[in-house]
Amino acid sequence: MPKLGESIIEATITKWLKNPGDNIEEDDPIVEIATDKVDSEIPSPVEGKLVKVLFNEGDVVAVGKVIAVIDTDGDAAVEESSADSAPASVAAMAVPEEAPVKPAESTMVESNADRFYSPLVKNIARTEGIGQAELDRIAGSGKDGRLTKDDLMAYLKQRGSASAPAPSAVQAAPSTHAPAAPVKPSAPQVFAGNGDEIVEMDRMRRLIADHMVMSVQVSPHVTSFIEVDVTNMVRWREKVKDSFQQREKEKITFTPIFIEAAAQALKDFPGVNASVDGYKVILRKNINIGMAAALPNGNLIVPVIKNADQKNLLGLAKDVNSLAGKARTNKLDPDDIAGGTFTITNLGTFGSITGSPIINQPQVAILGLGVIKKKPVVLETPEGDVIAIRHTIILSLSYDHRVVDGALGGMYLQRMQQLLESFDVNRSI
Repeated sequence: MPKLGESIIEATITKWLKNPGDNIEEDDPIVEIATDKVDSEIPSPVEGKLVKVLFNEGDVVAVGKVIAVIDTDGDAAVEESSADSAPASVAAMAVPEEAPVKPAESTMVESNADRFYSPLVKNIARTEGIGQAELDRIAGSGKDGRLTKDDLMAYLKQRGSASAPAPSAVQAAPSTHAPAAPVKPSAPQVFAGNGDEIVEMDRMRRLIADHMVMSVQVSPHVTSFIEVDVTNMVRWREKVKDSFQQREKEKITFTPIFIEAAAQALKDFPGVNASVDGYKVILRKNINIGMAAALPNGNLIVPVIKNADQKNLLGLAKDVNSLAGKARTNKLDPDDIAGGTFTITNLGTFGSITGSPIINQPQVAILGLGVIKKKPVVLETPEGDVIAIRHTIILSLSYDHRVVDGALGGMYLQRMQQLLESFDVNRSI
């Protein structure tokens, strides 16, 4: 199982594209895998014959484990009992060192960006119905507070005992970790009526659902709004869009302009480009802006433009178009969606005036873009006030009130307003 990104330690095998006995060319796709970030096809590192697959579809496999054996000579035999007996001429994609971890249908446990959990610990947590918030509150005895198997088993023993200490005592964490979160309320029981259609959530929709619930539980959300006159920006795009498409063979949209302004505002107010670790605030050095994109099946994914503050408008436009195209065709790589420090979501795509988006953890803020509309606006001129038709948009900023107060959130939006309203209509690209 290849390394699929900085924070990804395991992946699920969703489909084998080749069967034992098939001849394989180098770089032929062999298997489809899925992580909590993205789906990918894994190519063969060598040419030969697929001798054996060592995991089934649906198995969760740690990064670095061998998942299949390929005979590169065409005449090597592999013992059915173990891949360890394969001759040197067989190229191993994986050798299982322990039984594969089976996915469970119980509580989903996702990787936490600030605390490492081994696949074994996560699997035990899934089986025992321990959610991410509860898992984060269990004190760990490992290095840097890491939760070990023994820590988890001791907690489960106390959890299941009638004489166990109160949850606050059992789950006491070092002072560097976040305080215990409120108990999650039970979901109401729902019954299907006659004629109702029951649609099972697919894997990605389940991950989105769990991520959204977790975000609301972790961060106290506050949303601020501001109206911005983007007439200059609209007029500039109308002026350059045809020549840009003729020259670059692609479109120029409003998205890179908003990303450019958002990146500049984050440089001016770095407290919005941050994450929270207990009572510590991590101010991110890099400004990596994610842009929420709707997939053809209705799900969402957030590709990330790395170091957005270091790119000019042309570079941002190229990145936006490339990532949007890869998202539509399901060709995003794990690195394309990793490392985001701030997110922008375009609520106006389907006509919404504004909205209050949910923070993409472990970030502390997300910017919502409403629809750009023409409306009558009062303008102050040297000759007096006049009413004019202007292009306006409402920007919304949802932020984590643990570390971003109304003053900081408001100043960030004000800076966005200044940057967009002063856009140069004579700018070249």
